Amino acid sequence: MTADENATTAHLTPDALSTYTLDAARRWVLFLDVLRQRANLIMDHEAAGKPPVLAFEYETLLDARDFDPPANYALLRILCVGDDRLEDCCDPDKLPVIVVDPRAGHGPGIGGFKRESEVGIALRAGHPVYFVSFFPEPCPGQTLHDVLRTLRRFVEYVGDRHDGRAPILYGNCQAGWAVTLLAADCEGLAGPAVLNGSPLSYWSASAESSPMRTLGALSSGAWLPHFAADLGDGRFDGAWLAQNFELLNPEAAVWEKHARVLRDPEGERERFLAFERWRNAFFDLSREEIVAIVEDLFLGNLIEQGLVRICEGCYVDLRRIRNPLVIFASYDDDITPPSQALGWIPQVYETTDDLKAAGQRIVYLIDQHVGHLGIFVSGKVARREHRLILASLPVIAALPPGLYEMRLPADAAADGEVEFVERQVEDLRKPRDDEAFERVRQVSAWNESAYSTFVSPWVQAVASPWTAAMQR
Repeated sequence: MTADENATTAHLTPDALSTYTLDAARRWVLFLDVLRQRANLIMDHEAAGKPPVLAFEYETLLDARDFDPPANYALLRILCVGDDRLEDCCDPDKLPVIVVDPRAGHGPGIGGFKRESEVGIALRAGHPVYFVSFFPEPCPGQTLHDVLRTLRRFVEYVGDRHDGRAPILYGNCQAGWAVTLLAADCEGLAGPAVLNGSPLSYWSASAESSPMRTLGALSSGAWLPHFAADLGDGRFDGAWLAQNFELLNPEAAVWEKHARVLRDPEGERERFLAFERWRNAFFDLSREEIVAIVEDLFLGNLIEQGLVRICEGCYVDLRRIRNPLVIFASYDDDITPPSQALGWIPQVYETTDDLKAAGQRIVYLIDQHVGHLGIFVSGKVARREHRLILASLPVIAALPPGLYEMRLPADAAADGEVEFVERQVEDLRKPRDDEAFERVRQVSAWNESAYSTFVSPWVQAVASPWTAAMQR
């Protein structure tokens, strides 16, 4: 036995082993207790109807389930933060802010589930803040067009409450492309829009940087979510979407988060429980919504082609956007890599001069390390990136038309020194394999047509609310 081995063995005394065993047993007991609390929180949240997991008091101004056509959305007004009422911290001269949360499997609240968040930063800056929430179940037959009409009514309502001034729109992930569709339709929007981790160019990026895109191609297209929605009696269970996200990085989604709690059960308890309350609340989409989203957007890539139809005779045209756009992306985002957030720009505007001639201002900010959810939930990102984006919007609105990269100061606590460096649209043009994804789109269309014609009627005939509940 070597000297090093003798030294190691000398430390493994009965007292040391006993201390280690007791510490391990204590950690496991505390870890299991945290999991018990998580289960209780999930059940209590479901029993309460899965309300938004906002860390702020709010009131409901509009319930779109009463609209014609109806949609399962609601417009909330943030009333206070802690002991500070809105009236005490609101600056009437500042534009209202509307935070729109993504409806992509989980419930609403991720843009404001803690004080250091998009909602909290806007409140601290003195802006009146509104939040677009949604309910667990879609209205019967609800379509993507119904949702877009609802969001437009919300935006118009907030503008009317503030003397006709166009609000600032924060669109997170799926909500970002929904806001973009509103800005690009025949009516358009006027206020600045901040798109956080929002995919608009679905055929951009490599397979390595966008595994979600490859997963969609290998699943043979839109027929599979259509089938799942048929089994759900017309509703697509959001848990399927949440599972797809977690399958991209299962070691982080399953192993690492539990390992952190086991290492420090008392220190990680509150953070873990707060996030899991949101993460384990699953919200449904209608059959019509999920099929349109998968077929027209993720596989069809119709947004940048200007082929998404909003109403009779009205198609989305990204060249029609006139409100300033701020695009926030990250290289470590495997859901929406920067190429999918920015790749539409050189497809819509051939050159920088073309963009300038259109009178548009597009500003982009790319983080090096934050993940997809971190763009919305990280307190560090809220205090730095979102604070400086919000403070810079008046400067952005005054920029000459063009494409700009937003550079933040090296000091995270600094209030100034934000730079806007002019960039060229041509530099964003990357190699693409559109031909391959056109074939994927065609295969999806064939599969969906065959399924809709020959299989879907039989599945719908045997599906019922009872079978949907058993599947859930």
